[in-house]
Amino acid sequence: MGTATLNTAKVGDLTLTYRALGSGPPVLLLHGWPTSSFLWRDVMAPIAGVGRVVALDLPGFGGSDKPGRARYDFEFFEHAIDGFLAELDIDRVAVAGHDLGGPVAVHWALGRPDRVTRLALLNTLLYPEFSDAVMQFVKAASTPGLREQLTSPEGLEAAMRLGVADDGKLTDEVIAAVQEPFGSDESRRSLARAGIGLEPEGFTTIASGLPSLRIPVRVVYGAQDRVLPDVADTMARVQRDVPQAVVTALPDCGHFLQEEAPEEVGELLASFFGDGAR
Repeated sequence: MGTATLNTAKVGDLTLTYRALGSGPPVLLLHGWPTSSFLWRDVMAPIAGVGRVVALDLPGFGGSDKPGRARYDFEFFEHAIDGFLAELDIDRVAVAGHDLGGPVAVHWALGRPDRVTRLALLNTLLYPEFSDAVMQFVKAASTPGLREQLTSPEGLEAAMRLGVADDGKLTDEVIAAVQEPFGSDESRRSLARAGIGLEPEGFTTIASGLPSLRIPVRVVYGAQDRVLPDVADTMARVQRDVPQAVVTALPDCGHFLQEEAPEEVGELLASFFGDGAR
């Protein structure tokens, strides 16, 4: 299918960067912290075989604007997604979310049930009962000194290495690509804010709303997740709340499964999204 093109879209005062590939029924891919659409680069080609796949750099990440005074809450991200899809003339869409992109995707979908055709979830957090690991991250991202360490080039490399089961899957080029958008103090402060801006009430809304989902749901996650060590419990709870969900655990992958098994993840998602295209 070739390589995704890198593009920009204007949404109000924000300039957003995104990758696009393929044609047909649209699929929106949402990344998490501290990544960007770059995380999906090798996953997109299989999905592009069944539809028009767009991977967005959420504001605060990647090549998109990183406003320092923004509240990086559910409303802020949803406004950006609404405007982005409007710019691309996309109404109904299938959505995949990873890490921070998971709660953003689900909260957005619950508020727009007529617009979402299918939902895929990868290593993510959805419920308001946060793990110790998440609480430690929130503390670090909100504490001067720790915050600067967390978002420094060394901190970002450490986060990526923590997020894979096989350290050899991370090349110097991948590490550099994750670090590159955060070359200034201001951008790193925005990254910290973007990581902890989702309000707890939104997770309560997600928890109460998940059982109302009637669309097809697909879960694919790396079982060796050291970033979200409770991911198996989270996905088992999703299975209970959303009985139609189909769950696949990849035993040899960690949090950033797109880096460790891009072809497998891409094929699994292509099969899921392709079912909706037929």
